[in-house]
Amino acid sequence: MSVTTATLTTSTTRPTTSLRRTTVVAGVAGAAVVTVAAATLHAAGVSFAVDGEMIPLAGFAQMTALGAIIGGLLLAVLNRRSSEPRHRFLQVTGVLTVLSCVPSLALPDGVASRVALVALHLLAAAIIVPVLARHADR
Repeated sequence: MSVTTATLTTSTTRPTTSLRRTTVVAGVAGAAVVTVAAATLHAAGVSFAVDGEMIPLAGFAQMTALGAIIGGLLLAVLNRRSSEPRHRFLQVTGVLTVLSCVPSLALPDGVASRVALVALHLLAAAIIVPVLARHADR
């Protein structure tokens, strides 16, 4: 008499890079793209003046990188504490993206500046959020 056993193997599609590395790469890539977009908009005549002070191009890179770091930290916490980290991450980042647009709507001097700043916020989120979301534990 022979005994056979069946083994069930499951595979998950987990990213091969760490969340920390992905956060840094997404932050650098997002910062580069947003800064180039801001420089292009400025060259096209959009003024990024807030209360008469120009937003420096380096500020776009810094704030985008900071947003990526906050997103990475948020996802790390949600991966440990939430039963549905991907769902929660997408919910929270959606709300945070909308909230980050509020000063862009309220502070700049011109309509073109307001529209451009909101578009840059959405561009940064479109680059960073999906990349980080792939690291959510299911």
